[in-house]
Amino acid sequence: MKSLKIAIAGLGTVGVGVIKILEEHSAMIAARTGRRIEIVAVSASNRSRDRGIDISGYDWADNVLDFAARDDVDMVIELIGGSDGVAKELAQQSLSNGKSFVTANKALIAHHGAELAQSAEDNNIAMRFEASVAGGIPIIKSIGEGLAANRLTKVYGILNGTTNYMLSQMEATGKDYGEILEETKLLGYLEADPSLDLDGIDAGHKLAILGSVAFGVKTDFDNVYMEGIRRIKLVDIEYARELGYRIKLLGISSLSDAGLEQRVHPCLVPKSAPIAIVDNGFNAVVVDGDYIDRTFYEGRGAGEGPTASAVVADIIDIARGRSGPAFFVPIGEMQEARPVSISDRNGPYYIRLHVEEQPGVIADITAALRDEDVSLHIMLQKGSEQDGTVYVIMVTHETHEKRVMNALDQIDSLSSVIDKPLAIRIENL
Repeated sequence: MKSLKIAIAGLGTVGVGVIKILEEHSAMIAARTGRRIEIVAVSASNRSRDRGIDISGYDWADNVLDFAARDDVDMVIELIGGSDGVAKELAQQSLSNGKSFVTANKALIAHHGAELAQSAEDNNIAMRFEASVAGGIPIIKSIGEGLAANRLTKVYGILNGTTNYMLSQMEATGKDYGEILEETKLLGYLEADPSLDLDGIDAGHKLAILGSVAFGVKTDFDNVYMEGIRRIKLVDIEYARELGYRIKLLGISSLSDAGLEQRVHPCLVPKSAPIAIVDNGFNAVVVDGDYIDRTFYEGRGAGEGPTASAVVADIIDIARGRSGPAFFVPIGEMQEARPVSISDRNGPYYIRLHVEEQPGVIADITAALRDEDVSLHIMLQKGSEQDGTVYVIMVTHETHEKRVMNALDQIDSLSSVIDKPLAIRIENL
């Protein structure tokens, strides 16, 4: 039985998980692939760190780029992270030298996926990145293979487990954003750079990849609109529940005659929507297509087991001899879709204002909305006897994004407004 020899770059949580799976399930994987998977070398930033596994039986490389030139390496597994730097160099050199390449690096694929996929095609080798999106959910394979007979029109979902955990905990515990943020930090759920989670960047990377796979268009991360959860307060969670909604950070992408829409932001979704009940660290993805109508996928979005499982699944696919274009369409046939701006969105909105409780405030607010032809469906008002302020909660009828934002700019200029107005898009999914 001929072995497939691999080198693993990066021994963090996922890298350790990959080694555990390959060691524990070596016989099963060999039976399923007809090949033995052999780890010949590993590399990380700290050789002496206790990782809870024995790596003494593998060659150690101080310079991870050496993997790309080794004759005894058939495949390189990149688990370093980052869109550029050594991760990108390792990808480029590995592919150029005829090494199959597997990565969990969503930033790398979101920024450079087309370029790397072209190199893989030019060198007639495989590149896979299932683990870059939605952890243990095999969503890339599901879209690229299982739904290949469909013209897909929309893909959306909860793509960041950390923020989903935070929003779920705010609702479950009644604690505000700041408290839950500190607890999340202590649990180690946040990325090393918390803005990747909190500002929607991590979800944006994943959405750009999903859109490319789903629609056969070139990855266009630069035109993904991203807005995170930093401004969500407990009061928003509570009012959303009262109105029949839950708040979720969603990534939404669709392709139409107008172009490619890609946006990440908090949404109010009806409690009855399947995606509304997905809580804590779980991810969920919904895919709409012409012949399948709608399919729904849910699973753990991160962590050692789910992400390592996706990496090993890619290794197994390549060991079985499955190659083909990385995005399931040759790069030369992928289109560059015209980006659709968030300012072109039409739909209802939830608006939260925090104002001084004084005569004329509501009249000023409604005048600003009237000037922009924004029609209200619901208005709620609850005051505070302690500080003389009131939260004004409004739900609009379907309207245009530009009109809502123009109205909020006018409202923000009122002397009675205490905090910057917040608008959350309502998605009746």
